[in-house]
Amino acid sequence: MSNSVPNAPDALGQALLAYHRGHLSATLAVHSSVADEEVLPASYFFRSLWEMPEMERTALEECRGRVLDLGAGAGCHALELQQRGFSVKAVDISPGAVEVMQARGVREVACHDIFDAALTQGEKFDTLLMLMNGIGLTGTLAGLERFLEHAKTLLAPGGQILATSSDISYLYEDEEGALVFDLNGPYYGEVEYTMQYAQQTGSTFHWIFADPTLLQDYAEAAGYTVEFLEEDDQQQYLVRLTF
Repeated sequence: MSNSVPNAPDALGQALLAYHRGHLSATLAVHSSVADEEVLPASYFFRSLWEMPEMERTALEECRGRVLDLGAGAGCHALELQQRGFSVKAVDISPGAVEVMQARGVREVACHDIFDAALTQGEKFDTLLMLMNGIGLTGTLAGLERFLEHAKTLLAPGGQILATSSDISYLYEDEEGALVFDLNGPYYGEVEYTMQYAQQTGSTFHWIFADPTLLQDYAEAAGYTVEFLEEDDQQQYLVRLTF
């Protein structure tokens, strides 16, 4: 899930390993630049198909061909797709997450940053899957722009990106519902996160929540066709990008 710097403590991975080994109450403390500390149960990464939000189930229905699952976490989406007969490669930057996925039976797993040149070793994919606010893996507006170009090298002809993100402008609403943020500052959807498990604190990493209009602008500028497949009342959406 994270795009944090290697060599720092792998807080996410350690929490996933603990849960997988039977510590079912394992939780992550998530610190962000826009909200109070949140508690994230490791169990969330192990959810079954019917525990997944409808938007994620829709994304799985829309997958086709060879799938590259980016930021795959504990592999819940990759395992579901495998059960449906898909050929899936699951990737995460967290070594612990990779270990958990291998132990859970994900057949193809690799530990990579999404920008890693060795990510696919030249292989092309029909679907790039980026769930759990997966656009966030790109980190920043500059990272989003960079990834949209990079993804063209990963996609087979006629391939698609299926991704989710959210508009978090509601965090900046005042009591009257007006938005209050610095128009000359960084994009309001750029957030910094740090995860902590037990006494281990991972490095701070960048995460972006791209509002639909911004995502469409960036994707169309990069030459993609944009199709919004689903939206919910939490300002989250599922988008298909084809190139």
